[in-house]
Amino acid sequence: MTIADSVFPMDNGGSCVPLPPEEENRIVSELIKESELNLREGNLYYVISNRWFSSWQGYVGDCGGMLSTGEQSSIDQNAGVVHSENADRPGPIDNSDIVSNGNNYEGNDLDIHRMLVEGTDYVLVPQKVWERLSEWYKGGPALPRRLISQGAAQKQYSVEVYPLILKLTDARDNSVSTVKLSKKANIRELYELVCKIKGVEQKKACIWDYFNLNKHTMLAVSDQTLEEANLVMDQDVIISSSQILLEVSLDGDHSLGNELALVPLEPPRSSMSIAGGPTLSNGHASVSSFNSYQGSSVSSSLTTVDDKYDNYRGERGGLAGLQNLGNTCFMNSSIQCLVHTPPLVEYFLQDYSEDINMDNPLGMRGELALAFGDLLRKLWSAGRTAVAPRAFKGKLARFAPQFSGYNQHDSQELLAFLLDGLHEDLNRVKQKPYIEMKDSDGRPDEEIAYECWKNHMARNDSLIVDVCQGQYKSTLVCPVCGKISITFDPFMYLSLPLPSTVTRSMTVTVFYSDGSGLPMPYTVTVLKHGCCRDLSNALAAACCLKSDEMLLLAEVYEHKIYRYLETPLEPLASIKDDEHIVAYRLKSGARKTKLEIMHRWLDNVKGGERKLFGTPLVTYLVEDTLYGANIETSVHKMLLPLRRASASTKSHDGKENGFVSVDTDEKSHISNTQCEPSNLTTTSTEQDGTACGDSSFQLFVTNSSGLGCEPIEKDSLLKQSQHIRVFLDWTDKEHDLYDANYLRDLPEVHKTGFTVKKTRQEAISLFSCLEAFLTEEPLGPDDMWYCPRCKEHRQATKKLDLWKLPEILVFHLKRFSYSRYLKNKLDTFVNFPIHNLDLTKYVISKDGQSYMYELYAISNHYGGLGGGHYTAYAKLIDDNKWYHFDDSHVSPVTEAEIKSSAAYVLFYQRVRSKPQMEGEASVAHTGSF
Repeated sequence: MTIADSVFPMDNGGSCVPLPPEEENRIVSELIKESELNLREGNLYYVISNRWFSSWQGYVGDCGGMLSTGEQSSIDQNAGVVHSENADRPGPIDNSDIVSNGNNYEGNDLDIHRMLVEGTDYVLVPQKVWERLSEWYKGGPALPRRLISQGAAQKQYSVEVYPLILKLTDARDNSVSTVKLSKKANIRELYELVCKIKGVEQKKACIWDYFNLNKHTMLAVSDQTLEEANLVMDQDVIISSSQILLEVSLDGDHSLGNELALVPLEPPRSSMSIAGGPTLSNGHASVSSFNSYQGSSVSSSLTTVDDKYDNYRGERGGLAGLQNLGNTCFMNSSIQCLVHTPPLVEYFLQDYSEDINMDNPLGMRGELALAFGDLLRKLWSAGRTAVAPRAFKGKLARFAPQFSGYNQHDSQELLAFLLDGLHEDLNRVKQKPYIEMKDSDGRPDEEIAYECWKNHMARNDSLIVDVCQGQYKSTLVCPVCGKISITFDPFMYLSLPLPSTVTRSMTVTVFYSDGSGLPMPYTVTVLKHGCCRDLSNALAAACCLKSDEMLLLAEVYEHKIYRYLETPLEPLASIKDDEHIVAYRLKSGARKTKLEIMHRWLDNVKGGERKLFGTPLVTYLVEDTLYGANIETSVHKMLLPLRRASASTKSHDGKENGFVSVDTDEKSHISNTQCEPSNLTTTSTEQDGTACGDSSFQLFVTNSSGLGCEPIEKDSLLKQSQHIRVFLDWTDKEHDLYDANYLRDLPEVHKTGFTVKKTRQEAISLFSCLEAFLTEEPLGPDDMWYCPRCKEHRQATKKLDLWKLPEILVFHLKRFSYSRYLKNKLDTFVNFPIHNLDLTKYVISKDGQSYMYELYAISNHYGGLGGGHYTAYAKLIDDNKWYHFDDSHVSPVTEAEIKSSAAYVLFYQRVRSKPQMEGEASVAHTGSF
């Protein structure tokens, strides 16, 4: 339906007989699934205020599949919404909070506020869902939007939430109006709409591209879309009456001022734009992506007057900025780093037309390489005049629709696409052969590496491979059968985790089950995505576990064993920071019966109720037949370190909280005294418990639920079981003999209070990030490896090693982390070398070469997830000077200024000695090392 401007009638008369909320949920869920199975260009979706939609979901519950969007969807924001019995049925649909009251467009379609975020401000529902909701609740207004496809090589379907809006100015009377049409509309439709509005005959009008208020390309009437004509970018367009026609007009008016100007109405820009945060639907909202490849032709020349520049003004090249076309600082940052990469500059300033691969189905028929080369030439010949990368942005939008529109994106993601796209466009291999990969089968690494690189070069041979690609060794080990798989894979850049993102500190209290020492908490550092075996190994090193001992991990909750962590491959992600984990130090060997002792005390205030306290004690019994005396002996033995008579009355042996922090990387520095049991003055009879007859414990055997209990006498014969649970009731006598404080106040796995914040001087280094990248780690449960020997998917361990490093080495610092409910950015300062980055020791091929690198460019990201800005530092190699590229603004900086916590992507160039350069020149493009 169509609603007049600023008028939002609401029909409060809902359906006469409302459906139960469960039925509404079922119907809508089925309609959503049906629409996702029938995605077609032109399908209608409706925008609904998230304020109303959230109240409806609170009433009916979470709808499955709402919605299948790309990076951000309603389900992400409304995850966990469940039907509440107390939730009221919402009133009529109310979109008034998202509808713009200032609509001044030619046409009846209502517009919504700019810069709204899908999932936060609004949701998208298929047409059939809207029809049902409108039938049940009435209200409105209706805000229909169509599904469009974007991209040339890779099709992506998306809902065009914000159509293209053009400001129309008539120079004859200075009247201003606006028109709105889809970016998929063609130029013919643009002519028809504008001429209809202004009352001009189409044959008497022509439309010009009016970017930067200068006439550029005249747009001929054709079926070319506005997107293909780059009119979706930030630009001005002018329409004027044909001077020829004006010359023959009846009134003889030959004025050159009879013009109409079209200016795209841009979304609001801000120096603080969204980066890494919620997707802004400035142009469209993604619904689903389907890949389809189709041919396209390379235009004869990508040099158009819209991006005209001054040719060789005598100034040093490479100092031109890039205009921000609307949240394109991410693109500008990546481009500046690439166009200041010496091998790329040398290559693209020469004639590279012979390398263009027009037939590569994985490429873009050379269009991306030509657009990049054209842009590079402009930047290196424009003096200090800022260049508008419109043509390049247009090509990027065609071949990578995810970078279209006005959304902010990740500079590293764009960099990855550009490097891969340039490689495919410049691939010298015209027909890629099929090559079947062989298994390593115990062959020497050198043989496998050479074979893999040779196979890679048989299919991939370009400038990008020559200068940007290296090779690493990947080793996978099956945890079940021990199968080892070794492959050597190429890489274009190295994504390095910051150590704080791949490791976690965990505090676990170790108990001696044989009574040979006091409980002691240890803090160890383990991999975040590691398993319980990693935690056990770290603890074993920290507490100097003997060869005939083992650790049994358990979680304590409300003074009971909540669960035993006995599966070695149990992910550490299952252990939360606020939980309490203990490790029982046991003798290895025969184990028949697990004995678990829980402590109780008598609460006289509450009528003699017995309550649990402290930490349970666990040991194993080896006797075939168990009597009460066996249980009592074990209890005496485990409590022995707590005896006040033999140990000091100090609760924690002089140590504050008994807390010992141990990092696995520093385990060799642990004092031997920390690893030995406390020096307890006891006799052998006390060790056996025979001298404790005056302290006969009150013991009760209980079941797994701990509800029922039976007293245990010394001569009681216990029922055979693999797990016996016993209550130990503490009286004043036990409290006088033993210090129960050792059993209380278990530390949490991780408490912020124990963490010392790193200063800049203590900041992590690039080397520590690289070492974290090369550390062996288990694959995640969603990334299982198919073991060819087991014939099943296994959670294998993976180890990466560097084998061959490229001339241009790119490091991506993984500052952004994403999960379903949590998004985070790390502003940790990473100390990286500017000169003499020596990576020789990290290359395991032992080819006798040195791998020394110099920094020449940095892509920076400032701000957090909610807002940010990209800039770049780049070095002019010939001048040995650094410059700061902030969109259009370029300024000199010193080396001391380029190091900051904003560094996101680092670009290094290898420094070769003369003997290396002469030796490697003879083996170029041969696959040799």
